[in-house]
Amino acid sequence: MSYKTELHCHCNTVSACAQEEPEALVEQYIAAGYSTIVLTDHLSRFTYLQSTRGDISDIGWDEKIDYFLSGYERVCRAAKGRINAILGVELRLNETQSDYLIYGVDEAFLRANPDMMDMRLRVISPIVREAGGLFIQAHPFRNFIAVSPPDLIDGVEVCNLNARHDSRNDIAAIWAKKFSLIETSGGDYHRRGDIENCGGIMTDVEITSGEQLVSVLRSGEYKIICPAGER
Repeated sequence: MSYKTELHCHCNTVSACAQEEPEALVEQYIAAGYSTIVLTDHLSRFTYLQSTRGDISDIGWDEKIDYFLSGYERVCRAAKGRINAILGVELRLNETQSDYLIYGVDEAFLRANPDMMDMRLRVISPIVREAGGLFIQAHPFRNFIAVSPPDLIDGVEVCNLNARHDSRNDIAAIWAKKFSLIETSGGDYHRRGDIENCGGIMTDVEITSGEQLVSVLRSGEYKIICPAGER
């Protein structure tokens, strides 16, 4: 397996907790030998309360999605012809501190589901699935995060490689196997030094779209990128 895909990374255009410019993010992953990155910027109330423009929580949903997509658009421009860039989402619902990685959805989906953060887990999960997407719980065993009912998620991030998180990857891997959930890995990249711990999956085929990513994850035809000692 020779193609590497990062499934969890952020840039500072949208994610207030990130420090890396989109263009620098792209260069880091190209240098690290990745063929694809899935940009999973945060989509939560904090995305707009703590935006680079200040508190913009009162703007309309279409404007909110314009803002959310601004980092992805810059990543795509920087990546063109050199690395594949795929749209992802790290969603946090207002009812919980848990985070969910959404794969396989597009701009039209985001615009068609206003105020996703206000929805309950039992509402948004089937909406994502019906649209052909995957609903994966990120770092489910971090402090202050509630593990979601297995029937409401498609998988869990069993290897989160952000050095500043208490992810308890070994427990996440056991949980995934117990409930036959899809297993994913992610570097959870936020700043320059995080490239040393980049994660994701390895495949025999190059992943070039969200739809293809969903198909690969469902098939199980991939290897988790997870250094020894992390699980």
